[in-house]
Amino acid sequence: MVRRVYASVVVVGLLISAGPAFAQNVAGPAKAKATTPEIPFDSVNFVKMPAGLYMGEAVGVATNSKGHVFVFTRSGESRLFEFDQTGAFVKEFGAGSYGMAFAHAVRVDKDDNVWAVDEGTNIITKFSPDGKILMVLGKRPDPLEQIALMPGGGQYSGANKPYSFHRQTDVGWDAQGNIFVTDGYGDSRVVKYDKNGRFIKSVGTRGNGPLQFSTPHAMAVDAKGMVYVADRGNSRIVVLDNDLNQKAVYDTVGAPWAVCITNTPHQYLYSSNSFPTGNNFDQAPITGEVYKMELDGTVLGRFGKAGHGPKEFSSIHQMDCRNPDEIYVAEITEWRVQKVMLRPQTRTSAGR
Repeated sequence: MVRRVYASVVVVGLLISAGPAFAQNVAGPAKAKATTPEIPFDSVNFVKMPAGLYMGEAVGVATNSKGHVFVFTRSGESRLFEFDQTGAFVKEFGAGSYGMAFAHAVRVDKDDNVWAVDEGTNIITKFSPDGKILMVLGKRPDPLEQIALMPGGGQYSGANKPYSFHRQTDVGWDAQGNIFVTDGYGDSRVVKYDKNGRFIKSVGTRGNGPLQFSTPHAMAVDAKGMVYVADRGNSRIVVLDNDLNQKAVYDTVGAPWAVCITNTPHQYLYSSNSFPTGNNFDQAPITGEVYKMELDGTVLGRFGKAGHGPKEFSSIHQMDCRNPDEIYVAEITEWRVQKVMLRPQTRTSAGR
């Protein structure tokens, strides 16, 4: 009973705070759009839900080494599903878990462990490939504490506590297994833990200066351990080194809702510019394109546009780009996961 009451409190708090939060984050067109070539692509609505089970808001998508696809949804409360490489349903992770109330992202590490990032409980749960809980980061807040915050849930706290989050948004790892977390809505920081979950350090406050963030909404870590933070409210990607020192800022690809890095020898960075119209999630988004970039910020191309039809994107909330020409996108306002197949144009010699 307590769990159901708490879930309702979280949702109400999000709705109350939605107007101001999105008003601060509304962004104009991406600077790179006019000069970036389009990449041809095809797409399909990929996953096949079992009879009587519905997607809900698709907020997270990730793949493992076998090509299986994991989808984190808001269907009443958080639900985490696994599908095989054909899109057929395999199983559900963590049904009824204390760590699930309002989903935000899902990631799969190099050992095929599945990590569920739940902003409603302030908890990140690490599952083994067969669904056993291996680690929990964060602490679910007391429901009475949440009630005391009403109205206006989700406001900035800046608490910066080592082992507590405030609506964290994403997780990633370096080659040594160190864990990085973007945190998030109620804090504006990036946190680093060792592979066992021991706190190392955190950086960041609310703002738009160096080592400041306004809704760090997603993140990705490259093979060298560099951390790429989707600083959505400031319409930029902030690049940190492995010790969380700021090294670069990319501000030409709009408001990055989602970022991912390919699992290939030559790595590429993808970023979605997917902001909804004004403050209203129910309206069609005004932006929807995805940018392909080098890790140094060079923009190579873009694909997609805003909309609700095939080959259109309706507020991409998370992407998976393990394969650089095969990208999965979870759309929060269209309640679906699309598989995108890029068709890069083949260069030909002069005169042919």
